[in-house]
Amino acid sequence: MAQEHVDLISNMPQDILQRINSFLPLKEAVRTSLLSTQWRSLWSPTMVNHFNAGDGLIAAVDAVEDSLEAVSALLGSYKSPEIRKLCFQFPMGDVTVLATKGVDKELHLNFFHSKKEDKSYYQMKMAFGNTTPINIANLSTLRILHLRSVAGVTEDFASSLLTNCLHLQSLKIEKCEGLKGIGIEKNESLRSLMIVDCMDIENVTVSATGLRSFVYKGLLTQIHMKNALKLVDVVLDFEGAFGYSDFDCEEVLSLLSSLKEVETLAISGWLLEWLCSAGVIFGRLEFQLQKLKQLRWIDSLMDNAKRDSLACFLNICPILETLFITIDPSRRKVSIPYFHQHWHEPHLWMDFPTVKSNVSLLKHLMLVKFLGFTIIEEDGLLSSLVDLLLEKTIVLKSMTVKSHENISWGVMKVSNKLPTHKWWNYRRWTANSLPRNFCFALIDR
Repeated sequence: MAQEHVDLISNMPQDILQRINSFLPLKEAVRTSLLSTQWRSLWSPTMVNHFNAGDGLIAAVDAVEDSLEAVSALLGSYKSPEIRKLCFQFPMGDVTVLATKGVDKELHLNFFHSKKEDKSYYQMKMAFGNTTPINIANLSTLRILHLRSVAGVTEDFASSLLTNCLHLQSLKIEKCEGLKGIGIEKNESLRSLMIVDCMDIENVTVSATGLRSFVYKGLLTQIHMKNALKLVDVVLDFEGAFGYSDFDCEEVLSLLSSLKEVETLAISGWLLEWLCSAGVIFGRLEFQLQKLKQLRWIDSLMDNAKRDSLACFLNICPILETLFITIDPSRRKVSIPYFHQHWHEPHLWMDFPTVKSNVSLLKHLMLVKFLGFTIIEEDGLLSSLVDLLLEKTIVLKSMTVKSHENISWGVMKVSNKLPTHKWWNYRRWTANSLPRNFCFALIDR
């Protein structure tokens, strides 16, 4: 007879399962809810409702403090593994807050709205020195905070929470409808900041001397980075712009100038195209990204203007070592507006040989990856890019191309002479710009 399978772990007493769960990082701990009904029951939130009754300004202040007290109680229960998830009703606006804590002084706050109301706009501030923190225990111990779907009615709660997290190291703000601005001032503890899909933001101001990583994904907005001397990793994944008439070259160039110490950068290709179309010539700017080692260019497509603007941008990356060029058709296509006034004289009208001749030598570039290219449809653009990079590099060790179907090719230089028989087994392209003493081949991997 087949031996019956017995799930010995799931059949353990619930307090033992809670203790095991309490030692797991939050992401892994949440996955245990898929194992069995017993594990899923560990994630039933504890409901609390201890808000003071009343109305008006006093009631609003009390609601903020009561909410902070509830969060503090959850954070203070690290030695009580049975409390991992807390749910409470915010007394105004029919908002339910679900709080989930991790073992590494981590907290996730998700705001649920019981009914759809007119959008209310608000600001979120994390200010130190100008505001006296509320004396609530445990908030200052928090290290990782994730805020999702914060609403205008909970604006004061979110700002008060941030201001009282005196030693916060990682902050993620996601899908906050109506959020118009984020201000972080006089901060020394924050190391990582992510702002994702907050589509109403018009201004982000960050003054954090210890910040090392900044990720922004959303519409193009004003971003001001102050005193970010330790910033090394930046993602500027712009999905579009609010209005074409609001595009300001100086604002964008000011942002790029503040990233002079950055070592890795991801940036939307259409933004570089817009800058060049408005007349910006990167090689003539007064700054360079002098420490940039890795560049990731991302867009929905590659065309001549995007290719040429990328080539121009490489002139301010003197020590670049790694270059990723990614095409993702699922991304939003951003059309270029007509610019009435040019920052410099526009230069995207040049033919490609002229553009290529203006690109500086990439003396440190060792690795290039093309991702998402459709070889048959875009061979001309890919060929010209490969040709440019092969000609301008000195110590290149690897260049690869991966299609949408995850088919990979390696790229290598071959002699410009008639190839031997074995080369006919390769997909062989020869770029059009001459003279030079080599061509290149795509080799199936």
